[in-house]
Amino acid sequence: MARVPAAAALHRVRKAPRVLVRHYSSRRTHPVVELVAQPHPYTRALGLVAVVLLGAWLGLLIVGNVRTPVGPMDTTMTLRPSLTGGTKINVSPLGALELRSHTAPLRLDVAVDQLDPVRSQALVDHPERLSGLQDEVARDVGAGTLDLAVRSVVAVVSGATALGLAVYRRPRRALAAGGLALALLAACGATAFATWNPKSVLEPRFSGLLSSAPSVVGNARSIVSEFDVYQKELARLVTNVTKLYDATSTLPAYTPDPSTIRVLHVSDIHLNPASWKIVASLVEQYEIDVIVDSGDTMDHGTAAENGFLDPVADLGAPYVWVRGNHDGRDTQRYLERMENVHVLDDGRAVSVAGLRFAGIGDPQYTPDRSNPPAGRRSEELAGARLASALRDQEAAGTPVDVAVAHNPTAARETDGDVPLVLAGHVHHQEMEVMEYGTRLRIEGSTGGGGLRALEGEGPAPIETSILYLDRDTRRLQAWDEIELGGLGLTTAEVSRHLPKENRPGAPSATSPSAPAP
Repeated sequence: MARVPAAAALHRVRKAPRVLVRHYSSRRTHPVVELVAQPHPYTRALGLVAVVLLGAWLGLLIVGNVRTPVGPMDTTMTLRPSLTGGTKINVSPLGALELRSHTAPLRLDVAVDQLDPVRSQALVDHPERLSGLQDEVARDVGAGTLDLAVRSVVAVVSGATALGLAVYRRPRRALAAGGLALALLAACGATAFATWNPKSVLEPRFSGLLSSAPSVVGNARSIVSEFDVYQKELARLVTNVTKLYDATSTLPAYTPDPSTIRVLHVSDIHLNPASWKIVASLVEQYEIDVIVDSGDTMDHGTAAENGFLDPVADLGAPYVWVRGNHDGRDTQRYLERMENVHVLDDGRAVSVAGLRFAGIGDPQYTPDRSNPPAGRRSEELAGARLASALRDQEAAGTPVDVAVAHNPTAARETDGDVPLVLAGHVHHQEMEVMEYGTRLRIEGSTGGGGLRALEGEGPAPIETSILYLDRDTRRLQAWDEIELGGLGLTTAEVSRHLPKENRPGAPSATSPSAPAP
């Protein structure tokens, strides 16, 4: 501490950032000035910036988020500091989707919390509302973003001001911190607006379970370009089913006997929610006795998808199911807990609606890419185990009427051991009588290929079948093939078919219920 006369001190202070402290010594009558060194202006500026950034971040962390509905979803929107910017959409527990929507030191986080059951059911019950869903979502996102912007301004300014007051203990410095925070936020917003890239949705980056989404749904550009086709199909699905009902009046003269057992065969739904409405309608229209699902009801086979299966309990008929290569063990255990569901695996046999069923789950689980597919040989071994179980049932005096496997390769191994075997997997319909007399029925995709519907040149059709079996002989008498137009199409076709032995003039045509081809 230096003590100098006041005049000399005033001359020196012009050249150095010091504070003058004047006081009187007890021994002297003239004032003495003490020079107290102060921080460099750059140091003070850096300190103020640090206080502003920390306070703004704390403000955003505490109150800078908005819960807002977006269409049928409840979401939480948040702004977070970031070096690269962009938008991150979290779909827990499936993963996240990142978009390079803008370049700024702020990132927009959108967390999809849940689907609102009321709004979701309204879309299911009134599919015509889907035509305006895109505009509704845009309005919801705009309103949520505006609300988030206002809340973020308040959070940033309040956080920086509060921390500035705590650090400097001076209202002027605290207000300066709040003003600087507001200026920085405005600059970030202007940068984000100037670099906004609406085409970023065409090139998303996936993480978690969603990392398989590009391979599942194909190129994102194709999905965007055909989204309008997709929503039109959903909106007109009810019309398709109505046309299906009208078409039934032109079927051939074959009329199933009242005692005929009617089996609805579905397969490869692949998470298409529209399938449940179609199945429920067919159950009611055709008075179905039992539904048989030959697998691939799911797409990834994870526990997160299990809620998709809940409508099975209300379809109006018992449900017989085997595991496909896209169905996991979690899916199987979930269905086993449902009262009206009969899960077939390892050759297990059950009696449902007057028929004896046995089946086996697919030995391969292809969505888990850490386990490479075992190939054709594993399917043949699974089919051999099913055939052995069929022979054991025959020996025990409880012969099986219908066997079920997901892959046709496994189903072919049962030739000669059962009258009828059902399969799926290949996404198209086939009917074949094999070498030793077993009839193989391969079902198409009742979900229209699910998420894969847009991968090909044209939309995949929605296919299912009604099988008519004689209650006494439990043999196939006829079947109806049902095909609805795929995404964006509004066609419906029903065709009835008779086995050769049931056609008029056939040597073995003994059934009185098959008068016409």
